[in-house]
Amino acid sequence: REIVRRGYIKGIVGLPANLFYGTGIAACIVVLDKEGSADRRGVFLLDASRGFAKDGAKNRLRAQDIHKIVDTFTRQAEIPGYSRMVPLATIEGNDFNLNLSRYIDSLDAVDVQDIDAHLRGGIPQRDIEVLDRYWTVMPTLRENLIGDGPRPGYCSIRVAPDSVKDTIVEHPEFDLLAKTVVSLMDDWSSEVRPRLTGLSPDDVPKDLGEELSESILRRFARAQLLDPYDVYQRFMEYWASVMQDDVYLVVETGWKAAAAPRLMVDTRDQKSKEVPDYTVGKQRFKSDLIPASLLVALNFQTDRDALELLREAVSLAEIRLDDMAQEHATEGGILEGALDEKSNLTKRSVESRLRQVRREPDAADERAALEQYRDLLDKVAATKRRLKATSADLNEKVARAYAQLTDEDIAFIVVSEKWLASLAGDVYLELDRVSQMLASRLVELTERYAVTLPELAKASDELAGLVRRHLERMGATWQ
Repeated sequence: REIVRRGYIKGIVGLPANLFYGTGIAACIVVLDKEGSADRRGVFLLDASRGFAKDGAKNRLRAQDIHKIVDTFTRQAEIPGYSRMVPLATIEGNDFNLNLSRYIDSLDAVDVQDIDAHLRGGIPQRDIEVLDRYWTVMPTLRENLIGDGPRPGYCSIRVAPDSVKDTIVEHPEFDLLAKTVVSLMDDWSSEVRPRLTGLSPDDVPKDLGEELSESILRRFARAQLLDPYDVYQRFMEYWASVMQDDVYLVVETGWKAAAAPRLMVDTRDQKSKEVPDYTVGKQRFKSDLIPASLLVALNFQTDRDALELLREAVSLAEIRLDDMAQEHATEGGILEGALDEKSNLTKRSVESRLRQVRREPDAADERAALEQYRDLLDKVAATKRRLKATSADLNEKVARAYAQLTDEDIAFIVVSEKWLASLAGDVYLELDRVSQMLASRLVELTERYAVTLPELAKASDELAGLVRRHLERMGATWQ
């Protein structure tokens, strides 16, 4: 009590449960600070118990959770359901109880089932009002989605459940929101691009990561409906999984050396577990900085599309071969005689069977099936040869492309087409999550109250009568 009265406790941070090995209970951080304690008139309480990610059997604080805790505590910002400055007088009135739940209501709002809506239909107006943060940004979208209900206090959804998300993403106000997010991402990319393309041996990757993460957090603090800490987390995950290693490689070796593909192993060595980006002759190469798939997507889309068409053609022909074998190469089937000693249909076994039945007058149907199967085998073999030749040609093009890249080319490809493009895609996923969350909630409410209790009772009575009539026709009796 005396510690609280003297203002020695600056704040308390409640953490999620199951963070530490050996205990599943929720821990907390008590911040003690004598500096300025004489003027301190409250204790800053922060409940971060809901901000975590599952990591196997334990929970884990994400980068965004830690950053939000530090930012909120440093600014002493009061956020409903998350943080609050509690006066010492209030704490003393509660007998110095510092249990966070006494002062911060951090529980999720209860999703109340409306009995009257279940009985008579309609969506409770209060459930729509809870989505106010969406309607504030997109007011006319609400008018397009929400219509009048069967009675006061209740409403309905104007579109079919499977059209709700399309209605949201196609609405002009959501389009404006999307353009704002794209603009924020473009502005941030323009801001950091010179910094990234100008990487030098003097740069410290760790410091660069912190610099970039803070700048994207500041930039997206202006975004509506997107949580800037979610965007920050997207950056941190990409930094940890891809970008950090790339930056270290560039700083240590330079753009040209970092992008150079390295020889892995002769393809005849079947023990290798590494999968190369592309092959050249009998050798396999791999580039950590610029994957061959990226180089192909940028410079050789026509060749890539041709390869995909050939692969698809091989796949379809092999499916037809498999269908014919399953249908006709069975006991009593028309292709049974063409099976080899291992019960397989091969080019040799099919040709052999064709020679046997060539002059048999009653084998016309079998000969036709055998010839069709043989032609399909030839088609697969020919397409695979074209596929191999086209792939080898593309491999040679990719190898030459790597050799011709300058430092400026590599910096542009890595920064703009790899790093910033990947990060932009991650940010747009957050935008998609906004539309998905709104759509999911509206569909949930629609389906919850779609069938009223009288309708259910009527359907139940009809089914009960149907069962009773069936039983009576079967001669069953009961009291």
